[in-house]
Amino acid sequence: MAPRESEPQKETVERVMHEFKHAELRSGTSGPKVKNRKQAVAIALSEAGASNQQTPKENEEHLRHTKAKARDRIHVSDSIKSKV
Repeated sequence: MAPRESEPQKETVERVMHEFKHAELRSGTSGPKVKNRKQAVAIALSEAGASNQQTPKENEEHLRHTKAKARDRIHVSDSIKSKV
């Protein structure tokens, strides 16, 4: 039986697949746009810390990093709204 994903992992996978569907997902920080669905799934699982190709420690680090990026995006958008 496959392990269950936590709620933050599900949200991360949903966000990444949404980016892929809208042609916004990039490979790496500023690499080419991802056109392959399988590659998008691999990126989503890696960012969510749910990949079976990495150690549990690496998965925890990836999820922690993804959560921090999401928090930064929220703070940036809040500061932009307050300036307007």
